[in-house]
Amino acid sequence: MTLQHHDHRHDQACEGQCIFDTDLHHFEKDVIEASREHLVLVDLWADWCGPCHFLTPVLTRVVPGYQGKVRLAKVEVDEDENMKLAGRYGARGFPTVLLFKDGEERARFHGAKPEHFVREFIDQHL
Repeated sequence: MTLQHHDHRHDQACEGQCIFDTDLHHFEKDVIEASREHLVLVDLWADWCGPCHFLTPVLTRVVPGYQGKVRLAKVEVDEDENMKLAGRYGARGFPTVLLFKDGEERARFHGAKPEHFVREFIDQHL
């Protein structure tokens, strides 16, 4: 899977930046700080995880439709020190999707979900 790489700027238009990779070292800026301006979903996923590969295309279809009000930060838990993020947020399985708003985790879900579930999940927090 190829995602665009995030240059750690959060432009209002969200062009090409709605969905990006992040990691332990950029999480504070990319997720916590950014969630004060718009919702940020964090997808904690692993390459070996079948349900993760089902959920990714669902998320990448849904998020751009919110026209910058929602961003998606992808965290590959097996890369570098990213498993520390999974531990910090108590992720027991993958995928785990965390929703951040105003600098705090507000909700989460686990496992592969259909598009209508993801839309309803986001809409509850806008």
